[in-house]
Amino acid sequence: MSRTDHMVFTAFVSASATKGGLTSWMHKRADRGILDAKFYINLAQELERTGFDLMFFDDRLAMPAAYQGSIQETIDRGSRAIKLDLITILGMLSGHTERIGLGGTYSTTYTSPFHVARKFATLDHLSNGRAVWNIVTSLNEDEAANFGTEYLNPEQRYDRADEFVEIVTQLWESWDKDALEMDRLTGRFAKPDSVHTIDYEGEFLSSRGPLTVPRPPQGWPTLLQAGQSGRGQQFASQWADIVFTSQHNLATASDYYAGLQAQFSADSRPPGTVKILPAVLPIVGETEDIAKAKEAYFDSLFEPGEQLVTLSEQANFDFAKLPMNEPLTDELLDTFTGTKGSLQGYVKGARLKFGENATLNDVIESRRKQGGARFVGDPVQVADGLEEWFQGNGCDGFAIMATDMPGSFEDFGRLVMPELRRRGLVAQDPARQGTLRERLGLQQRG
Repeated sequence: MSRTDHMVFTAFVSASATKGGLTSWMHKRADRGILDAKFYINLAQELERTGFDLMFFDDRLAMPAAYQGSIQETIDRGSRAIKLDLITILGMLSGHTERIGLGGTYSTTYTSPFHVARKFATLDHLSNGRAVWNIVTSLNEDEAANFGTEYLNPEQRYDRADEFVEIVTQLWESWDKDALEMDRLTGRFAKPDSVHTIDYEGEFLSSRGPLTVPRPPQGWPTLLQAGQSGRGQQFASQWADIVFTSQHNLATASDYYAGLQAQFSADSRPPGTVKILPAVLPIVGETEDIAKAKEAYFDSLFEPGEQLVTLSEQANFDFAKLPMNEPLTDELLDTFTGTKGSLQGYVKGARLKFGENATLNDVIESRRKQGGARFVGDPVQVADGLEEWFQGNGCDGFAIMATDMPGSFEDFGRLVMPELRRRGLVAQDPARQGTLRERLGLQQRG
């Protein structure tokens, strides 16, 4: 499968909520039943019916607590205070869907490789080859505190993550493809010489193996990664099958796409077999006026205070200690230990709009338009914007974000997908046979 085939679409989903941000629980259309199994089942079935290729859940392992050194603002606003365990949700969804990929975030810093390998191998079998692991290194000190362990800096986290994924993938391969027999005539369950220990010893991690789950249907379950920093992109180039990114216009998206493709080539990754999906926020209505009214309402929910909570979490820095009108210097940015790539992007955006001496208040204002690149309008207008990015070598598809769940995804599936299908940009009848890797044309690994 080549780059010029159909767009790939994933729904960027949370088993969580924010107050005024994406998937806002304050939104008048929001279904607030995030603790109800039917909420996730209905959403997954709707996404599958309308043609999404996969749904992916983000995650954090702590309540945001950096702002004012407390969880009080997080609890008061309901800003990602709840984060459900994802493998439970994904396992449930595997029994209620047939085609859509099922993705979840699991950390390489606060879990064990054997644990993750076992979870996703099991999910891959139960879903007939649809499991997707979003690899994160975890970013803040609150997560380390929850696990009673030392906080690692970004370089240490990525070095550990390389070993972690090496172990996971070797465990997935610890059963040969034909190892399992269950032969009643011979009485042999599996070929003894076809199940292997891995005996991995690294600087950070070790594992004997073998895995207690036979080789997954995909070989390796599909791997996602969203590194924005240079080290993150290097990690993605080595491991990822799908890369999430955040770009605000086609020019920067095209530059990022070309740069990452060059890295893929240097790492001997076959052309077209790694998909790059920028996160975008479509706001669509039957008419342009309806779409703009939806956008205005969503923007009215914006809360600067919630942004300070989120930025503090991402930076591992209490922004309550920083005057709102003090310039954010490069020297200050270098002291942040969280997601430097994202934070540098926020500051860069503010500087482009407000000048080189952009302040914290300017960063908050520049984030008033949330959700990455926006496509606002009627179905034709939104489809035009997406097609321009796709044909302009800015992406292989999109990670669709939502103003509210499930309404935003329902709007997109009902209004935009048929228009893209009419243009031949998504499949008329998405294939239900084969694994997710095979259907998306990803590199076969393992």
